[in-house]
Amino acid sequence: MQISLKDWVRSGSPWIWLSASAVAISVVLVLGLLGLIASRGLVHFWPATLQEYTYTQTQDLQIQVLGEQVQREEVTAEQIRNSGIQVAEGVDLLARQLIKVGNRDVYGSDFRWALENQLSNLNYPTYATSFERREQGNFYGFILGIKDQGQLVAEQEKGSNQLWPAVTERLEKTLRIHQQIEDLEKGAIGSINYQLEELRLDKRRLELKGQATPENLAPLEAKQAAMQADYAQLETQLRTLYQSLATSSLVVVTADGQSKEINFSTIVRAYQPNNMSLGQKLGHYFAKLWEFVSDDPREANTEGGIFPAIFGTVMMVLIMSLLVTPFGVITAIYLREYARQGFITRLIRIAVNNLASVPSIVYGVFGLGFFVYFIGGNLDKIFYPEAAPSPTFGTPGLLWASLTLALLTLPVVIVATEEGLSRIPRSVREGSLALGATKLETLWRIVIPMASPAMMTGVILAVARAAGEVAPLMLVGVVKLAPNLPLDTNAPFLHLERKFMHLGFHIYDVGFQSPNVEAARPLVYATALMLVVVIALLNLTAITLRNRLREKYRALDV
Repeated sequence: MQISLKDWVRSGSPWIWLSASAVAISVVLVLGLLGLIASRGLVHFWPATLQEYTYTQTQDLQIQVLGEQVQREEVTAEQIRNSGIQVAEGVDLLARQLIKVGNRDVYGSDFRWALENQLSNLNYPTYATSFERREQGNFYGFILGIKDQGQLVAEQEKGSNQLWPAVTERLEKTLRIHQQIEDLEKGAIGSINYQLEELRLDKRRLELKGQATPENLAPLEAKQAAMQADYAQLETQLRTLYQSLATSSLVVVTADGQSKEINFSTIVRAYQPNNMSLGQKLGHYFAKLWEFVSDDPREANTEGGIFPAIFGTVMMVLIMSLLVTPFGVITAIYLREYARQGFITRLIRIAVNNLASVPSIVYGVFGLGFFVYFIGGNLDKIFYPEAAPSPTFGTPGLLWASLTLALLTLPVVIVATEEGLSRIPRSVREGSLALGATKLETLWRIVIPMASPAMMTGVILAVARAAGEVAPLMLVGVVKLAPNLPLDTNAPFLHLERKFMHLGFHIYDVGFQSPNVEAARPLVYATALMLVVVIALLNLTAITLRNRLREKYRALDV
């Protein structure tokens, strides 16, 4: 039996297929976007092969170039001529490569564009070494010797590898010393500095109250003297560690014959990618991935890790969720269960819905003026006068950023909770009241548990939006580099007044404010992927909780 086109359209089948096609296209686009971000970001951590070329700049000038091929593209001959390079007539397209040559302190730039017809004698030197440094980016070259106290103690010919075991041994020793220094500075010394600052504030507090008598100051001065004695010992230990770092250095040479001396203390990692097996490359890859998610950034955020940004993002979202959930739920309960349904209530709902469309930067300006300057400034005057003129809460920080984003996402939670409350039939409420329960008991034991999945939906939507916001955070707490995490071992442990790092702002800073755009580009993709992963994990946690609540109260649902 044949169905006419008109009947087929009336059956609704075209709209089903259209909806399914739209969903499929959306899924493909999302997966494609994630695949692009992942491929561009994750490949950055793989140890790239080092290639050596003869680069012919002019007929009379040829130099050796060692580096990584980053990008290959085709350009028109007209573009090349406009840059001042001679191109033979009749040529329309030319291929060129972007080569990461490193050695910024030698060449002045990490990257160099070169036409492929200017490159010749391609080879892959087995013992070419890549040095990741704490400053000045990567260095690519060949090991010539080792110096101790400025004296050459071991040397080898270019292209030999007999010093490699000694180099790795000294580098491991240096890295252990660096770890001891970091533990000392961030641990014991950081704790003493924090306690000394608290003692200074205690003295200032006594002065403001007119109680700075010798009897009251004596215990504080005794504590200060003991801490300063401990600090002096730690400072001596720290100085000894720093002195031990400066004793050994490495003599290397670039591909074009320029010699360079690199102190072992400036090297983070050294490896020979052309001499690594597949297993060694995999080990290097996962070590770099772990460094990316667990270490602090360096080199203007273009090297190292992003752990402070991950920590700051998660901490801000958790605090924001704790703040927005009770306010949103209480507001929705009042509007749905207690408020008289009339013009005023409808006006409030319209205002709440309109708040969801306000640009986020407006919330940032409001947070800066109201939370930071007004509330924070008054808190400083009332509770922290001894810290003046340095602000405590009267400056952007984690608390104000969380409150601003809670205000930003509040309409989402209110609307989602109201929708959940409206789905609960009136008969359930009436049955509870008929059995003798009060209205409050009905809400607490029946209505709110049944509406909890809808509340979690609102929280999920709030988390998804808040985690990716950047504009308001630039005004109320986020910074390029935070010296201390908001959470540490010093009381009160969670420091809500501190500034913090954020993955979204980190992407903006690295992508648009970095002095070395080409070096930063892979990290932009990698950080964007990490932001997506963090948001997905937070949402999955909330979704899991929502599903458990839904299963728990399924018997009451209709």
